Amino acid sequence: MIKVGIIGSTGYAGNELVRLLLQHKEAEIVWYGSRSYIDKKYAQVYANMFQLVEDICLDEDMEELAEKADVIFTATPQGLCASLVNEDILSKTKIIDLSADFRIKDKAVYEKWYGLEHKSPQFLEEAVYGLCEINREEIKKARLVANPGCYPTCSFLSIYPLVKEGVIDPNTIIIDAKSGTSGAGRGAKVNNLFCEVNENIKAYGVTTHRHTPEIEEQLSYQARMPVIINFTPHLVPMNRGILVTAYADLLKEVGEEEVREIYNRYYQKETFVRVLEEGVCPETRWVEGSNYVDVNFKIDLRTNHIIMMGAMDNLVKGAAGQAVQNMNLMFGLDEKEGLMQVPMFP
Repeated sequence: MIKVGIIGSTGYAGNELVRLLLQHKEAEIVWYGSRSYIDKKYAQVYANMFQLVEDICLDEDMEELAEKADVIFTATPQGLCASLVNEDILSKTKIIDLSADFRIKDKAVYEKWYGLEHKSPQFLEEAVYGLCEINREEIKKARLVANPGCYPTCSFLSIYPLVKEGVIDPNTIIIDAKSGTSGAGRGAKVNNLFCEVNENIKAYGVTTHRHTPEIEEQLSYQARMPVIINFTPHLVPMNRGILVTAYADLLKEVGEEEVREIYNRYYQKETFVRVLEEGVCPETRWVEGSNYVDVNFKIDLRTNHIIMMGAMDNLVKGAAGQAVQNMNLMFGLDEKEGLMQVPMFP
């Protein structure tokens, strides 16, 4: 059994990790870390875990946890993992960081967009970007994995086959994305109160959202050139889900069959990326509670654009599910273990 520690287990992504790992045949959670609920029973924080989890919440002592766990998930705000990790810890355990601390290779870019001093820049080069569909072999050998952000995961998987194949001009990409409120975390914020969110939709982080450089960096690797995008996220009044609608100029004349062949070629062996049938637009309700990403496209010959679409659950494939997928690869397990939940509806 893989002994698992979770720092930040009482956030939304942390609780989702617990839900998934309780169904994992090869994993045992040995540490429920939480700064806010130390010594409180985990099932008192999340009553859905009543009679399923008897443990109490512990602190964030990564040094002690490294002695007890084979892998540590850090589902914490930006800056914490980088401030705690060191060579001694990484010599004893593996780390999967769900924050942005190790996603962006350029320290200056991270510090500019996140407004934080990076405390462990010596590990930036080593950290593997944990998007299994593109970095599977590197993840298998990693001891430090940077779990991708939710918006970047859905955006990248919707777009990247056409960037890689040179079908679109990557510097014309416009991404319109929408997320449920759980993407903002469990902390109390006025903007996330029911009366603020209900019956409302709004753009936020316009031109300044922190996931922008992450998307640009990953697309740049595929395009083999610097990529600059327009990315605008929106908050919608639902609990879970991300919907991405991306637009780009076509570089050559292509038809439905040719583009569909590209998507199928890239994703036919990927369990968790589903290329929908012609004319079917991705919807968040058909992926809720699952690790699936649904993608599709539409060619607009009138404007010489292609519209690329994706939908996924921001807490599963966008956070905890992807983290478990990474853990499975790191320990030589079936990549699908613990992740074959059927999407919930209604």
